Amino acid sequence: MDHGPKEGDSAGAAPGDGGRGAASSSGGVVVQVREKKGPLRAAIPYMPFPVAVICLFLNTFVPGLGTFVSAFTVLCGARTDLPDRHVCCVFWLNIAAALIQILTAIVMVGWIMSIFWGMDMVILAISQAERRCRTAESDLH
Repeated sequence: MDHGPKEGDSAGAAPGDGGRGAASSSGGVVVQVREKKGPLRAAIPYMPFPVAVICLFLNTFVPGLGTFVSAFTVLCGARTDLPDRHVCCVFWLNIAAALIQILTAIVMVGWIMSIFWGMDMVILAISQAERRCRTAESDLH
C-alpha cells in the first residue's frame, strides 16, 4: 500500500491548495496554538506535583475542597497565568471558583467542574516540571 504523493501531486502540497504547497522555504510549517483562558481558569496555580495530586483527590471526593486548598498556595508564592493581577485578587478568584464548585455540586455540575479543575492542576504541575527540566538541560549545555 503506497501512501506517497500521487502522480501530479507535489510532495509538500496540502489538500485543497491546488498543489502550491503550504510548506515554508525551510521545508516545514510552524503553527503555534495558544489557549485563551478566562480569569477563573487562569487563576489556577502552578503547584508542585504532589500538592496538585492531593488537590485533585480532594476535589474528587469533596467538590471545591482541593480548589480551596489551592487558593492558599497562591498566598505561598505559587505562580499563575495572571501575572498582572495582585496575589490577593488571584486568591479570591480561586475562592470564588471553589464556592461555585461547592454550590453547584448539588446538581452534579460543580462536582464535574471540580474534578476537571483538579485535572488542570495536575496538568499544570506536569508542564511546570517539564519546563524546569528543559531549562536545567539548557543550562548544562
